[in-house]
Formats: sequence, C-alpha cells, structure tokens
Amino acid sequence: MALALLAPVAEGQTRSESERRRIEAVTAPTTGFTAAEPFEQLPGGAATVSGDLGRDAFSRPSANMSFERELDFHLGQALFDKLWVASPASTKASDGLGPLYNARSCQACHIRDGRGQVSGGSGLVLRVGRVRDDGVLPDQLFGLQIQDSAVPGLRPEARVAVSYTETEVALNGGEVAVLRKPRYRLDAAQGALHSQSALSPRLAPQMIGLGLLEAIPEAEILAYADPDDRDGDGISGRPNRVRDLGTGQEALGRFGWKAGAASVLDQTAAAFASDIGISSPLLPAPWGDCTELQVECRAAPHGDGDPRGAEIDGPALELTAFYSRNLAVPARRDVDDPEVLRGKRVFYSIGCPACHVPKHVTARLTDQPEQSFQLIWPYTDLLLHDMGDGLADGLPHGVATGREWRTAPLWGIGLTEQVSGEARFLHDGRVRSLLEAVLWHGGEAAAQRDRVIDLTPEDRAALIRFLESL
Repeated sequence: MALALLAPVAEGQTRSESERRRIEAVTAPTTGFTAAEPFEQLPGGAATVSGDLGRDAFSRPSANMSFERELDFHLGQALFDKLWVASPASTKASDGLGPLYNARSCQACHIRDGRGQVSGGSGLVLRVGRVRDDGVLPDQLFGLQIQDSAVPGLRPEARVAVSYTETEVALNGGEVAVLRKPRYRLDAAQGALHSQSALSPRLAPQMIGLGLLEAIPEAEILAYADPDDRDGDGISGRPNRVRDLGTGQEALGRFGWKAGAASVLDQTAAAFASDIGISSPLLPAPWGDCTELQVECRAAPHGDGDPRGAEIDGPALELTAFYSRNLAVPARRDVDDPEVLRGKRVFYSIGCPACHVPKHVTARLTDQPEQSFQLIWPYTDLLLHDMGDGLADGLPHGVATGREWRTAPLWGIGLTEQVSGEARFLHDGRVRSLLEAVLWHGGEAAAQRDRVIDLTPEDRAALIRFLESL
C-alpha cells in the first residue's frame, strides 16, 4: 500500500436521510437490560479482535485488515517499539534522541499499547505552561513538558516526585472508599518555574480504537454538544478547537486528555517531539521541547542533518500513525452475564451515558476500510466537561479550561491491569480502582457520583462488574 505523505484523514461520504434515520435508530440508548444488544460483543465493529489475547490484548491489528495493510501495520509497530539513540550515531535512521526526553520509545510509555505505569517506567509526564489572560504559553525555561532524562553531557530538567494525601468517602451500606490526591514536586530542577506556570500530570492512555474515534463524523460529535445546558440536565459538553498541524487550520480536537490533538497523526508527531525529542515534518524543531534559555540543549548534536530531513521522516511518521490508528479493540466479555446486565442498567439509570455515549457509527471512508461504516461502542462523546475542583489542573489547552477534560473512552478499561501490569486511571493515575475513578467525578458529573454513593452495595458492585466487562 502507498501511504500518502502526511495525508489528512479522509472526509466521509455525506449520509443520506434514510441512512441517517437508520443510524439514529441503532445508536439510540437502549431501554432493555435483560439481554445484550445486537453486536454489543463487538465494540470495534468488524475490526474487533476476539479470543484469549492475554497481556497482548491491546497489540493486535484490526481484525478486518487485509494482508497487505497488515504488513504496513507491522512496519509501524517496529517504529513504535524502536529505541532511539543520541546523535551522532552510526545508526542514522535511529539517532536524534532528545537531547532532553522522557522516554526512548513510544512503547516505553504505552506499556504493551496500554496505559503508562505510575510506579516506575516513563508513562507519567508533567505538562507545564504559563497561564495568562490571553492564553497559555510555554514556560520560559522548561517549555511545554518536564523532561526527566537527558543524553550524555546534559542534565535532565528535573526529577519528578509525587506524594499523596488520603481522604475517606462513606458509601451507602457501610462501605468506605479511600481517595488519594497527588502532589507533585520537582527535585534537582535546573532552574525555577515561571510564577505564572502551572504543572499538570499526564498518564499515557491506552492506544486501542484510535482510528475508529477519528472516523466518527464531526457533525455527530457536535450534535452532543450543549455548552449552555439548554436541556437543563446539568451536562454541558463542548468541543475543543485546536490547530491541525498538517493544514494549519482550526479543527475539532479528539485526542489527548483535553482533546488537544485533531488527528492520530498530530498526536503521534506531538508525542515524538515532547516525549522523545524527535523532530518530524509536522514539528521540525530538532531539539524537541528545549527553549531558547536552554542553550546547551539547542547546541547539542541532533539527528536532522541526513537525507531523512527530520529525525523521523514523513513516511515513517505515517507508518507509526497507521499502526496507532489500527490497534484493535478487544471483544467484550460476559455481555449476557446477569450481573453485568444489572450493572448496565445501573449505568444507564444514574445518567452515565450523558457523557459516556455508548454507540456511534463511523463515516464511510474509501481509504480506511478498517474504520469505514462500523457500529462501535467506545462510551465517549469526545467532548470537554467540567469535572470540578478535585480534578482541576489549572492548565488550559485550546478552549479547554483548567477544570475541563475530554470524556475518556471506556472500551477495554477492564483489561487495564492485565495489559499494563497495574490498574491506574484518570489523567494522572491517582486512581487504583474503577470505583475510585467514579468517586473523583465532580462538576457536571457530581450528580452521577452522588447517585453511586447512594446505591446499595449490590448495585454498586454490579456497576463495577459492568465496567470491568467493557
């Protein structure tokens, strides 16, 4: 297959009125909870992978992929797994690391294509920015992210330390949950943060289903937006608007904890630049996130002086994005289990689908057959929601405020520990269980959180059982 250099995601065909009515019918919220819905066991549509996949459950290609395209998937996988090295090096195709960085490969953060690890590994990074009335600027010294590693001859920007304070939450039925609030500290920092700068932790998210999320028509995402809460349900999701790196135009944000990237390609290029210090045609600075004040970093050897042009060239960036776009969603488990069905009823009754929209139908895409016209079950609206003071980070991104976060997709969430080796949730990995994750919901989701607190222990356990089946 020929990968078009930095080609944008194809626009889907316009849906006819009859097709639109069919889609509305199939994606309408269910009212029956005595049996699974048709195709519910296939959250990624025909791209879903089935069987006992073990710890590699998030690392399989789309099940409906042709043999030819699967060859490109594995080429992209090799780039995703590749360990980059400092310049100059004899392996010119792999040099250009840093000079300041957080990880040497994509896989180092996304453990087996799942979430990052908080306890060890490179899966948790600290974003940083100067918050002003007219927007957010990079910190004058540290840029957009704290890099805790450096090539030989340079020192890391800082070491990140985290501590926790615990609070108890009393639940109906005599149960008690313990919530942890993190506090971050920069040790051995090579300077001081600007007085206007805010820090925000980011845990590497799971990689499955990204191409399917990218294929949801923009109009259907915007149809769920209600920024002024005109229907009075307390939910006022709104889209983020960001700059598309390829076109330079404003676009709908879909990816990242605050929906700060418009496409899988943009998200891939941003991760190469910020996390590994690798330049690309979309973000060509060879020194990555180093600022003008970091003179030694900018003067250090880089890997952009060879025929590649950038440290990762356009075709290789496309292959990496192709791999990321086609990491398949595993099949649902126990969809007909009575306890799972009871939990699904609770999920609907307390109002969770208002943000975690269960179903979508992707656009018809001639150049992305794996994602084309699929009924998918990601449980997200891809919109921003105010999640309250407890989760606020004070760091805006695009139109997202410091209190707003994109609704995280829930597909595959029950396999987190199996894949990543530990169960950590939310944007900073503070949460050790799905119940804790629910109890951190505030702002627009405060009513749903309080309903979970008031549930009987049996209904609460069934709700968690349902979430674990996703």
